[in-house]
Amino acid sequence: MYRRSSAGGSLSANYRGLVTVLVEQLQSVLAPGMSVPNEFAELFRWIEHHGSQFDDRNGLRWGQLGRNPEEGSGAVTGTRIAFAALGNSGLHFWLGHDRKEVVERLCVFAQTGGDGSMAAFWLDENGQQRIVHLGSGSGSILCCVLADEPVDFLRLLAIGYEEICWSEDFGFPPPAKVPGTDRTLQPNEIFRTWVAETFAAEIPVTAAEIVSDPAGMDDQHTNDEFLLWLRASDPK
Repeated sequence: MYRRSSAGGSLSANYRGLVTVLVEQLQSVLAPGMSVPNEFAELFRWIEHHGSQFDDRNGLRWGQLGRNPEEGSGAVTGTRIAFAALGNSGLHFWLGHDRKEVVERLCVFAQTGGDGSMAAFWLDENGQQRIVHLGSGSGSILCCVLADEPVDFLRLLAIGYEEICWSEDFGFPPPAKVPGTDRTLQPNEIFRTWVAETFAAEIPVTAAEIVSDPAGMDDQHTNDEFLLWLRASDPK
């Protein structure tokens, strides 16, 4: 049964048994006022059993939704995303400044694309923790709120796009083949079923059903709260 995320700085009692290295490392880099959502604790435990994970040379744990397909198979299974406790220490490169009042409202928890795009927690003006996208700028320019609730982010991943950093794909279901390649794109049925059953959640057909305003960095007319906040916070 789906239980809404805890609002405090740590996992609720029901979820303390789900603590993993990914959870512990993410908790250690959270900005004040943030917490690891209970749904993410469940996700990271799922990754331990069904996905793949490794530690880099700095001891940072990385987790992915699917195991690598057999070499030469030409198949891509589900969405490629790499979860890790990246925090906000490197965000001054992306922001172009290091203003504490801005940096401490963000915490990067995943890489969403091979171009360097990222997903992060963001504390909005009301102190609500939301999930946002930070496009690399050199590839994806998607810069917006991806989900207000953690379970909606999981539903987005379960749709099955190769990557979630390309907003031009959001109005269409995932294609059968990866555009511009000979590779096939197959849904991660194990993950889709887990999301649907664990959270009593419906998996949408397209990302547009979740991401209401997939704003880009250069959009002059947008209602996306995250992009508007970034612009208002820029000291330039």
